[in-house]
Amino acid sequence: MSEIKNILQVRDLLRRFGIAIYTGDRMGDYEMMEDEIRELYKEKLLEIQEFSSAMSVLKREKESFKNR
Repeated sequence: MSEIKNILQVRDLLRRFGIAIYTGDRMGDYEMMEDEIRELYKEKLLEIQEFSSAMSVLKREKESFKNR
């Protein structure tokens, strides 16, 4: 997969593995996504590029959300 650049691509990545996250709490969603991405990487289902770019997007989104 190519580099992940936005939150929609992170959601699409998770959907590839049958994971859909929507709790109604945006920050909670981001944290759950981070946990799932870490777990997929730990199980060697993601390459380092996918892992690092997804985590970078989530970090950026969390910071943006906090600063609103």
